[in-house]
Formats: sequence, C-alpha cells, structure tokens
Amino acid sequence: MIYVNKNKSLDKLNDLVEQSIQRSLPYMSEAFNEEQENALMLFKNRLFLEEVIEESISFNKNLRWQNTNKNLGLIVNAEELIEVFTLRSAVFSSLSYDNEFKDLIEYLNFDKYDKNSAIITYRKNKELSATCRIIFDENNTLPSDAIYSFNAQRKSHDTLAEISRNVIKHNNKGLNMEFKYLMLSTYNIFIDNEIDLYVFAIKKDHFKLFSKFGDITIIKEINAYGSLKLPCLIVSWNPQNASSFFKKLFLK
Repeated sequence: MIYVNKNKSLDKLNDLVEQSIQRSLPYMSEAFNEEQENALMLFKNRLFLEEVIEESISFNKNLRWQNTNKNLGLIVNAEELIEVFTLRSAVFSSLSYDNEFKDLIEYLNFDKYDKNSAIITYRKNKELSATCRIIFDENNTLPSDAIYSFNAQRKSHDTLAEISRNVIKHNNKGLNMEFKYLMLSTYNIFIDNEIDLYVFAIKKDHFKLFSKFGDITIIKEINAYGSLKLPCLIVSWNPQNASSFFKKLFLK
C-alpha cells in the first residue's frame, strides 16, 4: 500500500511540475522564465530518475540468471544503477555519442527503457568497467523501432529483446575481457529467460566478427543511426543456435 501511495504522489507531483513548465510568468523577464523552466525540467527529470531506479531494481530482481562469475552481475540497488548511468555518460561523451544518447541529468545517462531491462555489470578489481542492458519488448516498442519497425519479427517470435547501451570503460583494439563477458551475459540472459530473438544495431565494420556468432541476420543497412553519421546494421540474433566459434570464444 505504501508503494502504491508513493507512486500516486509522485505522479501528482510530476503533473504539477509539467503544468508549471508550460506556464511562464508574463510579468517577469524572459531570462527569469528560462531559468525557471530549466530548474523545473531538472526537478522533473529527478522525479523520473527515482521512478526509473525503483522499477529497474524491481525488474532485475525478478530475472532468472544462473551466473557463476563473481565479476558479473545484475544491478541490485540504487548505488550500482547510478554507477551504470555515470559510466554510460562518460563513455558516450568521450566517443561524441552524447548527442544521440543524451543525458537527462548531467553526467547521468538513463531513459524509460531501463525500467524493463536486464542491466548487466562487469567489475575489474571491484571497479565498474563495463555494462550493457537487454531491453525486454514489453510494450512492443524498442529503441531501434524508431529506425526500423520490428513488427515482422514480432509476428514470428513471441519474445523479442534488444541489446543496448553496450559500454566499456577502456575499449582497447581487439577483443577484451569486458566484451567477452558482456557477450557471455547476453547469452545467459537469453537462455534463462526464454527470449526468442535478439535485435540490435552494430557498426557495419563490426559485422565480420558478429557474423561468426551463428544464426545472425542483417535486417537493414543504414547510413546513420539517428544523429550518428556512420554506417550501421540492424541485425537479429538467436543465441539458441550459437556457433561453435561463439561457444569456444565466449562460453569457456
């Protein structure tokens, strides 16, 4: 009951903030109204952050995952989730991806899809060094649906999920341990939670590696992903049919 009342209160507060954002004060200067709008937007995003944290933790606690690697995990508390959002922000900024994957709050990168995502962490010497998320297609809308509709895949598969926000702190050339273990995690989440098909976007020049994973298909080739002006591929993958190459390289 406390949980329900809290959510209702947050909804009402959010509605009031939204109304205030849309209403300027005609007797005040334009600069004052802009400053007020910025402050209210920050507060609105702060409320949204609390909502995302609460629902994301609840979602991850209900996932099945037989993981034996002590460096891998699913987020279990707000502190870990803030670490993930901070790492995303830092890496996207360093890659100049921050225009496409914007921070809702400065230095914190999160969005509505985190609410229904498996959020994976990898730690090296107890420091968060890599993360990715697997978005479950609960509402028939995935981030890449904005670029290519996955309705055809939904008709032939019961449960879709999108691999997203794949972030590595120190991304050296070639395969590294972080990438290996993130891919291991995506495989395990797929198998343990009865997902039928993965969809995701990759850089075109990365397909040579991904093509060796087994049962991976190019759905669409694009010249840009949103504001990112680089050749990309929208692909699907069924880890249930993972190749011997994938199993040897990532599962051992």
